Amino acid sequence: MGIDVGTSHTKGVIIDKYDNIMSSCCMETLGNPIIAAKRVILKMKNNIDLSKYKVMSVGVTGFAKKLVGIFLDSQVIRNEIMAVSTSVIKMYPGVRCIIDIGGEDSKIIIINNGKIVDMVMNTACSAGIGNFLFNLSKKMGVSLSDFSNFRETNIYIASRCMIYAWSDLLDKLQMGYSKEEILASVCKMVSKNYVNGVCKGKNIREPIVFAGGVSNYPTIVRCLEKELDKRIIVNKNSQLLGCIGVAMLARESKVEKEFNFDIKNGSIETEMISCNNCDKECSIVTIYKNNNLIDAWGNKCDKFDKVKNM
Repeated sequence: MGIDVGTSHTKGVIIDKYDNIMSSCCMETLGNPIIAAKRVILKMKNNIDLSKYKVMSVGVTGFAKKLVGIFLDSQVIRNEIMAVSTSVIKMYPGVRCIIDIGGEDSKIIIINNGKIVDMVMNTACSAGIGNFLFNLSKKMGVSLSDFSNFRETNIYIASRCMIYAWSDLLDKLQMGYSKEEILASVCKMVSKNYVNGVCKGKNIREPIVFAGGVSNYPTIVRCLEKELDKRIIVNKNSQLLGCIGVAMLARESKVEKEFNFDIKNGSIETEMISCNNCDKECSIVTIYKNNNLIDAWGNKCDKFDKVKNM
């Protein structure tokens, strides 16, 4: 089983030894990664016959990977770069580049002979990420699925940041431009931001695979292809590539333990404490699982005695 805890959505998959997806789910994270992971896992549980199958290893990735990984007692906790690259390289052995636009960041991963040779992550521009599109669709009353129907537009939207972009959008609405024209220009803006901010100076070569939920919007794909002047491959399970990859890594760990789906009433609590053993005065996060202290992190030196404090 692989769980990808994103800032906007939490995804999960259960795969067999041949990498076939036996169950999958995607739900909004809504600011609570533990509850989101629970909901995703319980949904997948209902879609698989546990009298025939057992989940023997679990991997977690995403922004809250460590917290959720501890809660699930997972065998593997990996960053998104490693998780996405693992699945894409296995599905497309000749891949040279992976585009990944997430909820709070944008990434490009350069591959050579099945190995990661370069990577850039951009978190500075909030107008070039998935959450911008997600929030914009809500504000304008347009379904994200409608993003697939937009065509080319010459309307210019300020692309410096989300605040400027939203202000410019309001101006365009007041001038009488249609939602469709404006949203098409937003897709163009997001693509330009990605290419200028993330791809700059990189040797982008085909085959290129687009990972992440934003790849589900054909207008964005078309705009990126035009900006890069290259063809982009979109996998039908592009939004799940992170959790598929970390599920593969969990299986490859060879560490097996039957997963207990009875997690509905489980809980994780955190408490902040201060370490005064040196002048750094680190803020330490203590982790309690079902009221038992199980871990702590945040120390910048070895003067914090984790065992003593636990």
